[in-house]
Amino acid sequence: MKKLGDLLTDKNPFKEVLMGNEAIVRAIIETETKVVASYPGSPTPEIATAILSIPKDKRPFYFEFSVNEKVATEVAFGAALNGNLSCAFYKSVGLNVALDTFVQLGLMNIIGGMVVVLGDDPGANSSQNEQDNRNILKMARTIVFEPASPQEAYEYYIHAAALARKEHTIVVVRLTTHVCHARQKIAFDKYTEKSTYKTDFNPKNGPYIALTSMALDMKRESIKRLHRSRQYIKNAGLNKELISDNNRKKGIITSGLTYLSVLDVFEKARFRPDILKLGAVNPLEESCILTFLKGHNEVLILEELDDILEIQIKSLAYDSGLKTKIIGKTEDEDYVGEYTPDKVMERISIAWPDMIKGNAKAFVLPVEVPERPAQMCPGCGHRSAFFAIKKALENEDITVADIGCHTLGYMPPYNIGKILMCMGASSGMASGLSLFNDKKRVVAFLGDSTFFHAGLPGLINTIFNSHNITLIIMENGTTAMTGHQDHAGNKIPIENLLKGLGIENIFSCDTYNQSKLTDIVKTAMQIKGISVVIATHPCMLKSTRLQRKKPGFVQKHITINQETCTKTHECVERFGCPTFIRNPDDSVDINLDLCIGDGSCRPSCPEQAIGFDKGAK
Repeated sequence: MKKLGDLLTDKNPFKEVLMGNEAIVRAIIETETKVVASYPGSPTPEIATAILSIPKDKRPFYFEFSVNEKVATEVAFGAALNGNLSCAFYKSVGLNVALDTFVQLGLMNIIGGMVVVLGDDPGANSSQNEQDNRNILKMARTIVFEPASPQEAYEYYIHAAALARKEHTIVVVRLTTHVCHARQKIAFDKYTEKSTYKTDFNPKNGPYIALTSMALDMKRESIKRLHRSRQYIKNAGLNKELISDNNRKKGIITSGLTYLSVLDVFEKARFRPDILKLGAVNPLEESCILTFLKGHNEVLILEELDDILEIQIKSLAYDSGLKTKIIGKTEDEDYVGEYTPDKVMERISIAWPDMIKGNAKAFVLPVEVPERPAQMCPGCGHRSAFFAIKKALENEDITVADIGCHTLGYMPPYNIGKILMCMGASSGMASGLSLFNDKKRVVAFLGDSTFFHAGLPGLINTIFNSHNITLIIMENGTTAMTGHQDHAGNKIPIENLLKGLGIENIFSCDTYNQSKLTDIVKTAMQIKGISVVIATHPCMLKSTRLQRKKPGFVQKHITINQETCTKTHECVERFGCPTFIRNPDDSVDINLDLCIGDGSCRPSCPEQAIGFDKGAK
C-alpha cells in the first residue's frame, strides 16, 4: 500500500480501506477546496493527521492549525469571501467556541462556498458532554448532511461542496465519533487540479455588515436559501428508502450511524420494517417523509440524543392531517448515549415487542467489557507535577481543573481539580472562588495549548480585577490530548507573554524536579494576587516515539530492588504510574511493556529501591 499522503493525492480513481476522517481529506482534494483551518479535537484530529501526511509542497490547498475554533472559522470564511471554496473542522464543543462567528455565516453571501466538518460525540467518548449540535445548526439555519459511513463521509462532503458553491453558503457535514473512526473500502474518483487561489473579495457581493434593516433582509435570504436546498437534497438522492418485502405496515425513520445499527439488528431477521434513512437532517426534505408516513400505519423514529427529527416529523404529520402513529422517545434514557445495536434493539423491543420475539435471531447482545479508567501515559510530566503539587496543598485548598491530559489529575491517586467546565475556564472560575475567601487558597490549572486557545481572557481578567489565585500552566510543548499538534507556544514563549501582561511573580520548573516544584508551589501560594507557575516537561509519549526512530535506540526500563523495597507502596498508591504491578504478596514489579525507563518515579520511593536496569545510563 502507498503511503497515506501519496494515496490521497493520487489523481487516478482507486479503492482503498480508509478511515472516515481520511476520506474527508480526499474529498477536500477532489472538490478543490483551497483553504482549510482547524483547531484539533477528537473525534476529528485524524483529518489533520491525514493532511499533514501530504508534504507541504505537494498539498493542493492551504492548511493551518488556528489558535481556536472561532479563529479557524474566521480564516476559512475570509478565504471563501475571496472566492475560494474553504473548510473548517473541529469537534462538538469546538462549535461552542466558534459560535459567535458561526451563527452569522448562514446570513452571508459566501462567494467561494464554505464547508464545516463537525465531529459530534454521542456517548461523550472524548468530550465533557454529549451536546446535540443539531439544535445549534437548526438555530443557525445551516444546511446539514449526516453521513452514516466513511464512504458517505466522502460522498457527502462532495455534495456539501457543490451545494455550498451553488448557493454561496455554508454547509455542515456532521460526523459522529464512529463515522470518523470507522474504516471501509471506499471508491474514490479521479481529480484534476484546475483552480488557483483567488483574491477576488468585493464588498458589493455583500452586505457583509449585518446592521439594522440589513440584518433582517439577510435573514430573509437565508430562509429562501434553505428552501432552495431542499430541491438539491431531493435531486441528489441523499434520503434513501429501504423497502422490506413482507412488512409494509411498520417503518423506521433514522439517520447517520443509527441507520447502521438498525441494519445490524435486522441483519439475520426473517422480516424487518421499511427504513427511511435521512442523509440531510436540516432542512428536512418533506416530500419523501410525507410519502413514507402515508405508506405506513406506524413509524418509529430512531435518533441519537435529542428529539430533533421527532418533533419536526410529528409537526409535519399533524399539519398534513395524517393518522399514522409516530413513536418517538419514551424514556429519559432515550436521550442519553450512542444508539449502538443493543440500544436500538431495546428501543425497537419497547415499541414493537412482537417484532423482536418474531426475530429471535435478530441480534445477540455483546459481551460486557469491564470499564477501563483513563490513565496518564507512563513518564507523563503531568504525573510528576501532580505528585509534587499535592505535597504543597492543604486539604481545604481549592483546585480548579481545565481541559487537557492534565484533567486526569482529578482521578486517584492525585485527586486534584474539583471543578471543570470548558477550555480556558479555570482562571475565571478560580477568580470567582477566591472572592471574600481568606481561608482557602485557590489554585487553577491550564494547559499550554489551552492557554493560547481560550485561557488569556480569564487570566487578563484576573490581573485587571486583582484576584487572588495561583495559576499553574502545565506546559508539555504540544496539543497532546488530540495527537501532538503544534500550537502557538511553539513560536510565542509563555513566560515572555506573561511578563508582557505585567505579571511579576512567575516561576518555572521542570516537573521531574519534584522537590523543587513542591517548594515553588508553596511559595507561589503565599503571594497575594496573581502568581503563575509554569510546570514544564515535554510530552513523553511524543518524545519516546521520536527516540525510537533514532538508530541504535535501546529501550531503558526501571527495576525494583526487592531487598531494599519495604512495600510502603508510595510508588503505586501515590505516584500511580500504570507500569507498577502490585503482586498478591504486596511486592512490586514493573510491566516492561509499558515502562519507558524515564526515571520520574524514582523520587517517589522513600527507600530508593527504584533504579535503572543494567546498562542504562
